[in-house]
Amino acid sequence: MAGRRDPAVRIRTAKRRKPSSTRWLRRQLNDPYVAEARRQGWRGRAAFKLMEIDDKFRLLRPGARVLDLGAAPGGWTQVAVARARPRESGGRVVALDRIEMDPVDGAEALLLDIHDDDALARIHAALGGSADLVLSDMSPAATGHAGTDHLRIMGLVEAALEVARVVLAPGGALVAKVFSGGTEAELLAVLKRLFASVRHVKPPASRAESAEFYVVATGFRG
Repeated sequence: MAGRRDPAVRIRTAKRRKPSSTRWLRRQLNDPYVAEARRQGWRGRAAFKLMEIDDKFRLLRPGARVLDLGAAPGGWTQVAVARARPRESGGRVVALDRIEMDPVDGAEALLLDIHDDDALARIHAALGGSADLVLSDMSPAATGHAGTDHLRIMGLVEAALEVARVVLAPGGALVAKVFSGGTEAELLAVLKRLFASVRHVKPPASRAESAEFYVVATGFRG
C-alpha cells in the first residue's frame, strides 16, 4: 500500500486493561492499513484485502450478483458496491450477518444466520436469482488455542461452501478466508471437484503473522 506512515503511537498499559488488549490497541493504532481505511472511509482494514484480491482476479464485475457472508461491519460490502456498481449496472449486492450493521448504500442487508432454516430462500429472494460471486470473510471468536480456532473457521468455510453450492450460477466464484493448520487440504480437494480453478492467496493487507489466507475458486461447475 502506497502512502506515508505516521509516527508510531505509544500506548500506556492501563490498570484494568490486559496486556493482550494493550498489544492489540498498539497494533491497531500503528497499522498503516487501519489509518488509510479511516482516511478513505472504509469500515476497516479488511476492505484492502478484498481490493487486493479483486485487483488480481477481477471478480467484481459491473452487473454481478454478489453475496457477502459475515458482512459486518461492512468493509467488504462497501468494496463490492463500489466495484460491482449495482445501481448503475442492474446487479445486486447482498450483505448477510447475524450481527446488525449500519446500512451500506447500494446493498441489501439480511440480518440472519446462514444456518437458519429460511436462510437460502431469503438469500435467493434478495439476490433476485443466482449469485455470480460469494464472499466469506467470516471468522469465529478467537479462543487463543490454535487448533480450536482452526477447526472453528474451517466449520465456517464449509458452511459458506454449502451456501455457494446452492446459490452460485454456473461459472460463478467463491472467495473465502481459511486458516492454515492441516485440515484445509480436505476442503481444497472438495473445491477442486466443484470449481474449474482453485487458488489461494495471502493479500498484502493480511498481517504477516496471521495464519489466514484466502481461497479463490472460479468456474463453478454447477
